[in-house]
Amino acid sequence: MAKFTVNSTRFDPYLGYRFKIKWDNQYVAALSKCSALKRTTEVTPWYEGGDASGPHQIPGKTKYDAITLEAGVTHDTAFEEWANKVNNFQGDAAMSLATFRKDIAIEVYNHQGQKVLAYNVFRCWVSEYQALPQLDASANAVMITTIKLENEGWVRDTSVTEPTET
Repeated sequence: MAKFTVNSTRFDPYLGYRFKIKWDNQYVAALSKCSALKRTTEVTPWYEGGDASGPHQIPGKTKYDAITLEAGVTHDTAFEEWANKVNNFQGDAAMSLATFRKDIAIEVYNHQGQKVLAYNVFRCWVSEYQALPQLDASANAVMITTIKLENEGWVRDTSVTEPTET
């Protein structure tokens, strides 16, 4: 079976450094890293009376791992504003229970800048926020801010199809 249906002579898989994350219909600025999309389904052993061959293995509950996003520190306040909807320094009354969850889209692009894959991630909320990294006067590094997103699942956006490469 061909790995690519439209570009049947293509051999190399897509690279993982051309991507964008979108929420509230806007792309996240200065995004440098997105952790893997991972789900794990528990294995539930089931024993049948009179069957000495051992347990049957059936699927149990599925858990979706948190997604970590990293971005270079800029004047964009998107990470901070979203994190403040869950835990605000002004106290519980300042939280936004109505808007602290968001659906996000993760889009992957090829060398030509064409969208080749997309995933929709549902009911995300910020469980961890790092405003600044460790500061070090002797270092020469980009400052990175981080959010950790809990989520309730994801699906591939099947409307994104393999583009024709020229």
